[in-house]
Amino acid sequence: MEPNSPAQPNPVDYNPDNLLNALIERLELKNDAALARLLEIAPPLLSKIRHRRLPVGAALLIRMHEVSGLPVRELRNLMGDRRQKYRISLVQGKPKEG
Repeated sequence: MEPNSPAQPNPVDYNPDNLLNALIERLELKNDAALARLLEIAPPLLSKIRHRRLPVGAALLIRMHEVSGLPVRELRNLMGDRRQKYRISLVQGKPKEG
């Protein structure tokens, strides 16, 4: 799939730092470590997201919604993900055979 196709966020616009910084500000936290504690995740996970080694997954996005009260649509907009439709791979979530 092309990187700039409608099904993928544009890498130029995608910036999870905006999302994390907005959450830290809205929740009046000091830093990523405080945000990680609130989200109940390991701090290195946020570091990997900031360094673009790990995407913001659906479960984390839902957790961010739960703690912040912000709609998922707004959270996605904050990180530059403006996709209207999502496609799930047929392989995704399928148990391994064997």
